[in-house]
Amino acid sequence: MTDLLAEARKLDARDPLAAHRDAFVDAPGVSAYLDGNSLGRPLRELPDRLAAFIREDWGTRLIRSWDEEWMDLPTRLGDRIGALCLGAAAGQTVVADSTTVLLYKLMRAAVDARPNRSDIVIEEGNFPTDRFVAEGVAAERGMTLRWVAADPVAGVQVADIEAVVNENTALVVLSHVDYRSGALADMAAITDAVHASGALMLWDLCHSVGVIPTELDACGADLAVGCTYKYLNGGPGSPAFGYVNARHHGVLRQPVQGWMGAGDVFAMSSAYAPADGIRQFISGTPPVLGMLAMQGMLDLIEQATIDAVREKSKTLTDLVVQAYDEELAPLGVRLLSPRDAAARGGHVTIGHPDFAEVTKTLWADGVIPDFRFPDGIRLGLSPLSTSHQEALSGVLAVRDALG
Repeated sequence: MTDLLAEARKLDARDPLAAHRDAFVDAPGVSAYLDGNSLGRPLRELPDRLAAFIREDWGTRLIRSWDEEWMDLPTRLGDRIGALCLGAAAGQTVVADSTTVLLYKLMRAAVDARPNRSDIVIEEGNFPTDRFVAEGVAAERGMTLRWVAADPVAGVQVADIEAVVNENTALVVLSHVDYRSGALADMAAITDAVHASGALMLWDLCHSVGVIPTELDACGADLAVGCTYKYLNGGPGSPAFGYVNARHHGVLRQPVQGWMGAGDVFAMSSAYAPADGIRQFISGTPPVLGMLAMQGMLDLIEQATIDAVREKSKTLTDLVVQAYDEELAPLGVRLLSPRDAAARGGHVTIGHPDFAEVTKTLWADGVIPDFRFPDGIRLGLSPLSTSHQEALSGVLAVRDALG
């Protein structure tokens, strides 16, 4: 058998991103944090950033900060996420609202732009929020949901989409990385298949932004939504971002017509007239405090580069799969993620009937993965904050808890 610990140490020794681990707050009592795909760790610099904000931006500049910085923060921060992580040119990404609200806005805007089409297509195992919002939009607009049945490990394939889209399809909604298996969808090929039917394509990037380079512009994606508290480490409740390709500006019209999305915010007009470009997709007051934590993580991604983050994600998940083969498969544990790193996002999912109880044991021992009903454990590996030895120790802890 392979000396897995020696392999992990070797990978850590030659890891060009190893120094970035020191940027994150220590968690006393936690030996392995394997849930960065659900909630990223905070950065050490965050207390100073928050203190400076309270002392200066808010405490000293007071309401003047709206004119000096805050009013443009949703689009400036959106542009930065777009440039560093999404392959999106400036003026197409905005930080605002929650993932759920932005999904609703963009789904409604998309189906309203295809008034002669009756169907919304979504994968039947997609994250509940995506399915629930799609169900609500379909009910509001008198439309029909068409469900895609995909392999639970391999995820949605181009052929799955080609089999269901047609001249009735208004919108297709899919996750770039499957929240269960970590399967990575072929964004370019699927988007092309959707466009061939005349429909619009909306990608959920919650499990890919900050860990996988995404090329929204190059793929011709129409719309995308993603959260910022996973691999962007924005903290619990940090706002989501929405992407609307520039070719749809002035065509799509979002349904939540708030003051901040108006063309002239301070005109106090009697009727709503939307702002030009991506700004019209803002509705209410931007969550300025909620945008602070992610800015430090974006600094780290800029230093490391998203391509280097992706390469480390592959070595981390490859090591976990190798350790699974040697230590967990003999115990009856199932691999519920693709074996090929090119077809896999930043987490590996494993399954066993005892995992609900095993997870409780792991948490009590300071090993923190997350449990997914009915019997899966996700090992989420955030590359900038996770070492290979930490990832391996998590797998070995699962082995020991089963034994």
